[in-house]
Amino acid sequence: MWDKCLSIIQDTIPAEQFSYWFRPLSFIRYENDKLTISCPSEFYSEQLERRYFSVFGSALKRVFGTNIRLFYQFPVIDGDPTAKVNMGSGHPSPAVKPVPGASANPFKEKYIEDIESQLNPEYTFENYCISASNKVAQSIGEAIANDPKLKTFNPLFVFGPCGVGKTHLIQAIGIRVKERDPRMRVLYITARLFQDQFTSAVLRSKVNEFIRFYQSIDTLIIDDIQDLIGKDKTQRTFFHIFNHLKQNNKQIIMSSDCCPSEMEGMEERLLSRFKSGMTAQLEKPDYPLRREVLARKASREGVELPEEVLDYIATNVTESIRELEGVMVSLLAHATCLNREISIDLARRVLTNSVKLNKRTLNFETIAKQVSSFYNLEPHQIFEKSRKREISDARQMVMYLAKKHTKMPLKSIGARLSRTHATVLHGCRLIDERLPIEKKLQEDIASIEKGLLG
Repeated sequence: MWDKCLSIIQDTIPAEQFSYWFRPLSFIRYENDKLTISCPSEFYSEQLERRYFSVFGSALKRVFGTNIRLFYQFPVIDGDPTAKVNMGSGHPSPAVKPVPGASANPFKEKYIEDIESQLNPEYTFENYCISASNKVAQSIGEAIANDPKLKTFNPLFVFGPCGVGKTHLIQAIGIRVKERDPRMRVLYITARLFQDQFTSAVLRSKVNEFIRFYQSIDTLIIDDIQDLIGKDKTQRTFFHIFNHLKQNNKQIIMSSDCCPSEMEGMEERLLSRFKSGMTAQLEKPDYPLRREVLARKASREGVELPEEVLDYIATNVTESIRELEGVMVSLLAHATCLNREISIDLARRVLTNSVKLNKRTLNFETIAKQVSSFYNLEPHQIFEKSRKREISDARQMVMYLAKKHTKMPLKSIGARLSRTHATVLHGCRLIDERLPIEKKLQEDIASIEKGLLG
């Protein structure tokens, strides 16, 4: 019956989502309308129900009946004598109407033990790609997450340009903390939402409740803290919250697009506290990181990217990880809609529309030199009137690439090679005709272009 339930869900949602959210679940027992399943963690079950309440509940009712009640069983945390196997206490079954639960609403008169952490379950350390550009920040983040009692890095201030993985890293800390101890009150929030909540609290005369709520958090994660610049009243309130959390050994984690010393418009007393812990910079992704992000994204999508395509995208998309992921989405969409294999040409077409290519300025001499080097010829041989096959093929390659990558007219290309306009046109057409059917020619062009554009 459990397998049948999974089958219904699998037919309802995308394969990738099913694999990520439902394959980790496993059947334990079913008796007296009580279904017990194994789940990786309490946090996981909370996110599962939040995202798939309707789908999950419908499938359970259809298979097990309307009286079904669902219970989760979580693994015992090693070394923690207070951790017990959770048999679903406090978790409503998705087959019944959920009991009003915890939320990040700071205006409730009575606070409940658990809150909705607002964390994205995909932003884990396991999914975080590492290279020299982010290794220090990642190591510090894991140290905090693995040992909440470690306050050497409190507060943690992570900064870097847009799209370098700040949000992923700071949420990964929160997820790990919550996984190790589900009782921890962890909250992720953007500074802009914090500002909106504070404004609402002022209008409703609920500022004291607002402050008490945030002072009750064990690990407070605030994204884009620079958005509080110029918000004097909000800054003063955050100052009191910050002090309370720090004095009570609660962890504070912040991200910003600039370092504290560049935050003009932020109160000096706040800046001094931002600097009192650990400041870690995330740099623009380097080549190894960009390549790994692409490879992982392709793997998650079930797509095998040719090495030359990985190299080409990683070389030309250099600004941010977010931009890389966007290019991958566009590339897969183009390949599907056009029913074409993913190739350098398709990648170039996508990148032309998506990003400003990071490429060298090419001219005829550069192309001729690269082609002659690839075919182990002396550059002057291409310009001679020899009809040897290897020289003739290299000459046609120069014609083709010069036409493709420079703005030279065919007549000018021919003049450089002591050939006519018609000869150049004929040579380019020959390569165009051979390309779809000759894999070796495709590989040669990809290798030469990698040298030219890489």
